[in-house]
Amino acid sequence: MGWHQELLIGFDLETTGTDPREARIVTGAVIEVRAGQELGRREWLADPGVEIPADAVAVHGISNERAAAEGRPADQVADALADVLTGYWKTGVPVVAYNANFDLTLLSAELRRHGLPSLSDRLGGLDPGPVVDPYTIDRRVDRYRRGKRNLEAVCAEYGITLTAAHNASADALAAARLAGAIAERHPKVAALGPAELHRRQVEWYAEWAADFQQFLRRKGEADAVVDGAWPVRELVDAV
Repeated sequence: MGWHQELLIGFDLETTGTDPREARIVTGAVIEVRAGQELGRREWLADPGVEIPADAVAVHGISNERAAAEGRPADQVADALADVLTGYWKTGVPVVAYNANFDLTLLSAELRRHGLPSLSDRLGGLDPGPVVDPYTIDRRVDRYRRGKRNLEAVCAEYGITLTAAHNASADALAAARLAGAIAERHPKVAALGPAELHRRQVEWYAEWAADFQQFLRRKGEADAVVDGAWPVRELVDAV
């Protein structure tokens, strides 16, 4: 039985913006999935402590009024999410996040912002993992496919139902199911153990970033820099 038929943890955040070092958590979800079947879920609504921009509200539907009235303090939500994820990692269970680089960097920035232990601190100095990122894997195994690579598009490619895009629980569940579907289509991915798959994704992401940086510079963006770190970016610029 491959890793994709064992317990997987879908994870997703909805946020105040698109820069993971600056944006704040609005909602978060952690979904337990085995062989595509949901076993349980945990959800969080945060009061991010800053105004949620209108364009972000339009994406995920969480108003400033609702976040302030119903949300838990941002530090409590970040701390709880970090504890849950690291609890799974300590037992070797993979966390699945679509474009994990965004969600895990944002969570790490929130922990730092609130003076809380980092993911690595909670893991005794180890890096977070194993992480499974369907975005990074799909971009590697089917690199010449045309079209968008957002969650909706890739779910459609693999026949995964996404019930409500930009709802943290729906996205987390879809990501976990999508990871399984990619592994089913690509046996070489299914054959890798979670730790080895994690290591390969570190390499694949770095190679993609280098290639994309070269592409941008060829197009005239001489100073373009694409961060190749995965699944967590450096936080030197966190605010």
